Amino acid sequence: MTISALASKQIIVGITGSIAAYKAADLVRRLQDKGAEVRVVMTKGACEFITPLTLQALSGHPVAIDLLDENQEASMGHITLARWADWIVIAPASANAIARIAQGKADDLLSALCLASESPLAVAPAMNNKMWENQATQDNINTLQLRGVHILGPASGLQACGELGAGRLIEPVEIVSELSQLVVPAKLTGKRLLITAGPTYEPIDPVRFIGNRSSGKMGFAVAKAASEAGANVTLISGPVHLQTPTSVQRINIETAEQMYETVMDQLDDCDIFISCAAVADFTPLQFEGAKIKKTESETLQLDLTATQDIIASVAKKQDRPFIVGFAAETNNVNEYAQEKLERKNLDMIAANKVGNGQGFAVDENALYVFWKTGSQELKQAPKKQLARDLMTLIIEQYNAKDST
Repeated sequence: MTISALASKQIIVGITGSIAAYKAADLVRRLQDKGAEVRVVMTKGACEFITPLTLQALSGHPVAIDLLDENQEASMGHITLARWADWIVIAPASANAIARIAQGKADDLLSALCLASESPLAVAPAMNNKMWENQATQDNINTLQLRGVHILGPASGLQACGELGAGRLIEPVEIVSELSQLVVPAKLTGKRLLITAGPTYEPIDPVRFIGNRSSGKMGFAVAKAASEAGANVTLISGPVHLQTPTSVQRINIETAEQMYETVMDQLDDCDIFISCAAVADFTPLQFEGAKIKKTESETLQLDLTATQDIIASVAKKQDRPFIVGFAAETNNVNEYAQEKLERKNLDMIAANKVGNGQGFAVDENALYVFWKTGSQELKQAPKKQLARDLMTLIIEQYNAKDST
């Protein structure tokens, strides 16, 4: 029996003010038939076309409508929903709803939910053909696509107004089909992944340390994508201020030595190791127990010693996992990445350029991915989408090696 890609996925269906709102009832049922757990959020306009009671009966859960619901907001209901969702699907999405999301508005529950969630968002437009063709709408659609929002449709044909053209909501069966393809296939079920993320801090004294600019965003996005693919994920993280992805076990460390020891301790039964952390190459040879005081001297000499090479150590193990490395370079990105792939005996490496506002502490990135028999460029995209695309490549190469 084939397991649906949507099985056990937690999906919010957002319904906005469109005559096509009646099709949302069919969409909810079809998503549930694929094994998804569904919650429904409606705008006030949507309630004029289809009753919340209908959607409540179909989903088996109360329908969320009001942003300032005293029963929900005591526990910050919109934030709770945002954290619960694996995916948000707005169908139908009116021209007004699309504009509001593109502008980052948050004065109704659905738009606030989209702004508060880090989960992937899919939008299925439904409107008059002239509204769809209007440059303002097209600009809003382009804005959403640049942010990594998935646009489903629209279809062309006879519309409720009697006109012909593009703007019809695609059928619920098509929405489910497209969503199934967007979700990372659950091909890592039963597999254990170990992922490192973030920087390390190498202490100089009780106050100061040597660190780097890594935010951990890419590593956390990769951990989330791996979890979405069904893997049992352990995330070893340096000092960052990021929320742990759902269903991911997180272990916090601070130094390169702690990172090394934790990785080695967690390697048993690991199928795939992804080294996304920006681990310090050097650490102070001596830790000063008291704060170093400023003196008359204009210089301060620090003696540094090399840290243990984590990924090379993993690669040398006899029963080694499938290994994916990362290379952050300021120049000659592809050349250095391919050299590192060979020198450290990795299975794959993902490389990106850093510096001058690229790579670290930003929400978008681009990657060049190499393996021993090929390569692929992943173009500029939000890190959460980039991580899903990278995970798809990792799954393909892992399965190809496993079958040989």
